Amino acid sequence: MAKKRTIEPEIEEAEPEEIDIKPDWKIENVVATVSIELADPEEKIDLNQIARKYTDCEYNPERFPGLVMRVSDPKATILIFSTGKMVVTGLRKASEAETVVNNVINKMKKAKVDIASEPEITIQNIVASGDLHTQIDLNEAAIIMENAMYEPEVFPGLIYRMKEPKTVFLIFSTGRIVCTGGKTKEIVGDAIAKLVEQVKEYGVAGDHSTEFDENFDFI
Repeated sequence: MAKKRTIEPEIEEAEPEEIDIKPDWKIENVVATVSIELADPEEKIDLNQIARKYTDCEYNPERFPGLVMRVSDPKATILIFSTGKMVVTGLRKASEAETVVNNVINKMKKAKVDIASEPEITIQNIVASGDLHTQIDLNEAAIIMENAMYEPEVFPGLIYRMKEPKTVFLIFSTGRIVCTGGKTKEIVGDAIAKLVEQVKEYGVAGDHSTEFDENFDFI
């Protein structure tokens, strides 16, 4: 008598569940450049005069050609050069740049600097830090993602140059990220949102979600 053959039911493989990534991020630093015109274009700003008038300034031309001014409300550091060029750094909001620059201009005028024009302020860079709340396979990401570089012997993070919007990410296996190169808060937000879609699409995100700490600090 022939033995009955048992037919095993086919088991359909379940598709991998898509990871829900909800990143948190915040601005750590805003860098702006400023240009002003003097009443006499042939003149230079007397940085020594400003340094003598204000105690929140440092000026040592033998070490650095610019004057360093620190202000507290909002907190920022301003580099002032005799040519009328300035660099503002340390801001947490791009909208604070105008307030800081106007305060500095007023101080310069009180130090007898004859300024002829309104300052031209340009946001050059916004640095943001964040957390994707999922682990990232950096080895796999370095292979799949274009313009990505990962050398763990040199640096523990993956460097990813996003073409559009033009930004640069430092990505760590823990899901921590640093984004630089954005010139507005909206650009930074768009870049992070695109990064989230890419790590999901390429399958390099893990499933080790973590609780978000409102007091997180990455830098």
